[in-house]
Amino acid sequence: MTPPPPVRPIIVGADIGSYATARAFHEAFGVRTVIVARTAIGAVRHSRIVDLRVHPDLGETFVPTLRSIVAEGEGPALLLGSVDWWVRELVRHRAELAPAVVPYPDAATVERVMNKAEFARLCTHLGIPHPRTLTVRAGQPLPPDLPSPMVVKAADAGAFHAVDFPAKRKVEFFRAPSELAAYLAKAGAAGFTGEFVVQEFIPGGDDAMAAVNAFYGADGAPRLFVYGRVLLEEHTPNGLGNSVAQITGSAPDHPALAHARRLLDHVGWQGFANFDLKIRGEEHLFFELNPRVGRSGYAVTAAGYNVARSYAEAFLTPTPAPPEPVIAPPEHLFTVVPLRLLRSYAPDWAGDIARLRREGQVTNPYYYRAERHPKRWGYVAAAMANQFRKFARHHPSRRGH
Repeated sequence: MTPPPPVRPIIVGADIGSYATARAFHEAFGVRTVIVARTAIGAVRHSRIVDLRVHPDLGETFVPTLRSIVAEGEGPALLLGSVDWWVRELVRHRAELAPAVVPYPDAATVERVMNKAEFARLCTHLGIPHPRTLTVRAGQPLPPDLPSPMVVKAADAGAFHAVDFPAKRKVEFFRAPSELAAYLAKAGAAGFTGEFVVQEFIPGGDDAMAAVNAFYGADGAPRLFVYGRVLLEEHTPNGLGNSVAQITGSAPDHPALAHARRLLDHVGWQGFANFDLKIRGEEHLFFELNPRVGRSGYAVTAAGYNVARSYAEAFLTPTPAPPEPVIAPPEHLFTVVPLRLLRSYAPDWAGDIARLRREGQVTNPYYYRAERHPKRWGYVAAAMANQFRKFARHHPSRRGH
């Protein structure tokens, strides 16, 4: 009789991050990951490591759909969300989804850190460097001390995702209060009543960005920290700010890791957390916390710390946490774009890219030898070619900015 699998991963939502996490589970345990999504996107279609379930009405049938899938299989089910709003739904319905394991903190903690305004307040309270941050709402007077230029984002990304209006983007850049007022009026007319955060603009290109990925066990003990220096980000309206290439690795005493640990210890974290940061001089400014393995989360696995094993060892077959968390020291280049494109848009890093390639320290999660379907490889080829078109159209250096 075949023994049950050591884990049955189920991911809600489909994107390249979902596929990369499924790849981590396949590499670690040889299991297929169930991915539940509203649509069948190319990143997960025709994959032999994915059991894709398409439910266009997933938002309305969330609990019964997941309960049915959990009940199908053998082995302990682990439920993961690919984006913030699916994480929110998982933690809200944790009791109804039992016996599946939902490896995140309680709902109140997740809500607190997901909200960009609350995150800024936490940073202020804990003395963690972050951009000067104000909050505004549609229909309310604007504060007199607005920065110029300013960066504007919805405090609650999940709620903002649910509304739509022309030319809507994740992040806006304004110089004048009148521009901000017009934008708030447009968002308010579309039905968004939540807060926006207004932050000072921190100069610097894509390679002034950085990330910290951290992992805590079910007992709230820190187990792993991975620092990543971003080389290049997306610049499409809906993808602005998503890292597409970063080099991981740092010294154990990197100050950004200490700040990340202070915040996560303070709130009582569990599972993965992904911080976005920007470098200003010697400072790393904390922008936000994603309560999950992010789209670029495979950078952790590629660096030698498989996220699937982390989940299994901390939440399913608990092993003792190390006396001190592991700090990932070796350099590794994670990328979801072709190296030729990366060298073109991050020329200052061409030497590091070439060196890491020679050392065999480069990983693109799209390229996985376990895949066999020709349509899958056709999609990968098309996706890589499309990256050249996207960057030629949207990157500031190509738009004359």
